[in-house]
Amino acid sequence: MSDDYVYDEATGEWLSPAEAAEKAAATTPKVVDSVGNELNDGDAVTLIKDLTVRGAGQTLKRGTVIRSIRLTGDDQEIDCRHPTIKGLVLRAEFVRKV
Repeated sequence: MSDDYVYDEATGEWLSPAEAAEKAAATTPKVVDSVGNELNDGDAVTLIKDLTVRGAGQTLKRGTVIRSIRLTGDDQEIDCRHPTIKGLVLRAEFVRKV
């Protein structure tokens, strides 16, 4: 028997690692792109329309590939990097998984 249990502060219970992982997966929002594909950390996406970036004075053109995205915890936003724009957050409805 394993002694590795995780304390869940919300419920006050001790959970096995499998139960803790299952509970964490259930509370994580599912992020989908414009055509319904599920997005995960590290995926590459392409833009489906031209987007004007506020504060940067640039427009990202349709077809631009964004690599290595990160999920933010919001079901409609993804955090990503672009060589010319740092700290870029895009809406999932404007991207398609590559």
